Amino acid sequence: LPVFLHEFLILYSVTDSTHMLTTQGNNGLSLLEMDQEVLPTLLPSKVTEVEGCIRMYEEMYRLKGKEGLRQRQEQQEQMVRAVYDLASEQLKRFDELKELKQHQEFQDLQEVMEKSLKETQGQQEKLKEEHRHRAKVLNLKLREAEQQRQRQEELERLRKEEGQERLRRLYSIQEEVLQLNQQIDPNYRHKDLPKIDLSAYSSRGNQICGLVSGLIRTTSERGFPTQVDVANTERALQEMRGLISSMQQEIAAAVEEKKRRDEEEKRQKQQELLKKSQMKAQSTAPAQLPGGKQTKEGLQVKTDESIMRWYQELQDAANQCVTSFSEISNCKDNEVKKIKTDLQKAATIPVSQISTIAGSQLREIFDKINNLLSGKSVQSGGRSVSVTQHPQGLDFVYYKLAEKFVSQGEEEVASHREAAFPIAVVASGIWEIHPRVGDLFLAHLHKKCPYSVPFYPAFKEGTSMEEYQRMLGYQFKDSKIEEQDHFLKRMSGLIRLYAAIIQLRWPYGNRQGTHPHGLSYGWRWLAQMLNMEPLADVTATLLFGFLEVCGNALMKQYQIQFWKMMLLIREDYFPRIEAITSSGQMGSLMRFKQFLEECLQKKEIPLPKGFLQPSFWRS
Repeated sequence: LPVFLHEFLILYSVTDSTHMLTTQGNNGLSLLEMDQEVLPTLLPSKVTEVEGCIRMYEEMYRLKGKEGLRQRQEQQEQMVRAVYDLASEQLKRFDELKELKQHQEFQDLQEVMEKSLKETQGQQEKLKEEHRHRAKVLNLKLREAEQQRQRQEELERLRKEEGQERLRRLYSIQEEVLQLNQQIDPNYRHKDLPKIDLSAYSSRGNQICGLVSGLIRTTSERGFPTQVDVANTERALQEMRGLISSMQQEIAAAVEEKKRRDEEEKRQKQQELLKKSQMKAQSTAPAQLPGGKQTKEGLQVKTDESIMRWYQELQDAANQCVTSFSEISNCKDNEVKKIKTDLQKAATIPVSQISTIAGSQLREIFDKINNLLSGKSVQSGGRSVSVTQHPQGLDFVYYKLAEKFVSQGEEEVASHREAAFPIAVVASGIWEIHPRVGDLFLAHLHKKCPYSVPFYPAFKEGTSMEEYQRMLGYQFKDSKIEEQDHFLKRMSGLIRLYAAIIQLRWPYGNRQGTHPHGLSYGWRWLAQMLNMEPLADVTATLLFGFLEVCGNALMKQYQIQFWKMMLLIREDYFPRIEAITSSGQMGSLMRFKQFLEECLQKKEIPLPKGFLQPSFWRS
């Protein structure tokens, strides 16, 4: 068999090669021919047998390939079925999961709906309960309406009583603060020291007094004070007490000091500088107007002699008054000191309490001051006080009362311009009944503000710079002159108070008599101011303040003459002020110019802000 197979393979190879060569044409010799050359010729029977074997082998391989193909088809079909089955199973699982998820979502939605339904039902029940409760409360409120109204009336009454009690507490605190403030003397001198400067304490004390007054004024505008207002004033009182304690400690420490630094060289330089400035300001040479034109000559540098005599008489009267109560002022006896303190408080504290709260309160203050000056006993600090307690008591009270009125002008009116009117109407009423108070008021006013005369003090050889500046109205703190803005503010406050006094009269006084210092004095002051060379910054500030306060009253009194005066100011006097005003001093000048233009354009000067209307006296 192996030999047969070998031969079969050889024959198959030869036959196959022959077949291949035959199909290629005549390109070469056939394999059979080559075999004929190499191999012996095969027998026909052998060939037949080989062909049969070949066919059988081919059939066998065909069947074998067919069987393999069938098996592979079956394998592929099995694989396809397996994949199909797997896909079907996965699809089933996916459908099951999807169905499960939908079921869960449905259950969740159902639970949410059930929960929402329960909440809705709960809310409905709650609303029903609230409705029932509100109906019940409404019924209770309806039944208690009358009781509530009565309770509100009672609460309102209690609130007013508490408010009045707090207001009385504020006034008590203010009185104590003012009493403590009077213990601060900025001119205190010790025998071992040339001077102890208490101006800082005095300034802070005045600020605290102003703060308390401002709190009272603010609370009065909105009604009764609150507990917070009382707490604020009590804190101010504690600060004032601490200030007094600190001042006393400083005085005790200052006693141990022996010398103070000498600043004579610096003061001499200031003296020379101010001397040159004053000589330049008071020069009689004509001022240059813009554009090269000169102003009219002929204005005065000094005040009329008649006015200066009047000024000097008032100063002499004030000095005589000081001399007349020297005993009570300088006495070391404790009882006399106590009387002096009580009289000073009784004279000054009511003035500090003047405000626009109500006309009835202003009348109480006026009556208290008038009773004190009339020799009647008044209550002050819980004690009964009268000028009859000491022979010099009346002169002392006259002087201190006039001094306090002026002090209110440079402090209260300077900060709150509308405060000029309640202070002025009380001062005017007291002046009318007690003329000496008015004379002392003018003396203090002229000393604090020489421009209210009007009077421009001239610099004299040998006068120190600080002394001369004090004559001009400036204040000093730690040997330093005050700021110009602060100086102008004080001067404006004083001239505004003066302008308010000359036009107001006490409404409950004797209307048959004349004003002790009426509008004619204001007209004289205005005319004298316009006859004198202007001062930079000062003149514009004073004229504006004066005309803004009493311009309406002067307009009604003098009519056409007043408008001639206004035209004179605009056409002639204003350019003189403008010519000597530097660029840094234009603020007050521009305000004055705007005021002039508006008044002349409208031919009307409005009532000043804060003017006391008739309705005020019914409050």
